[in-house]
Amino acid sequence: MRSLKWVGSSLKDLTQFPCEVQQEMGYALYVAQMGGMYIHTKPFKGCGAGVYEIVSDHNKNTYRSVYVVNIGHTVYVLHAFQKKSKVGIKTPQEEVNIIKDRLKRLKASLSKN
Repeated sequence: MRSLKWVGSSLKDLTQFPCEVQQEMGYALYVAQMGGMYIHTKPFKGCGAGVYEIVSDHNKNTYRSVYVVNIGHTVYVLHAFQKKSKVGIKTPQEEVNIIKDRLKRLKASLSKN
């Protein structure tokens, strides 16, 4: 089983989600730790291989968590957020920027060690 680590404010952000969403995302991350992929998980485009997005819909709101699995033997949760875009299904650019920045910092931090 892979270990699980939280990057930035991802854990704090996830704890602000409704309980049902927290439970679903927690289970999806457990599946990732076990080497699988939960049914509501898909590759996150634009950040390379090994980056995935969990999508959870609850009370007409959409919540997402993004994690990476191809760095060592750990699942790193990069970001958790509520999608607030009113147009289309595309992830808002500010959220993409946070994900890319955290991934870049994570890789830099791990390469120093």
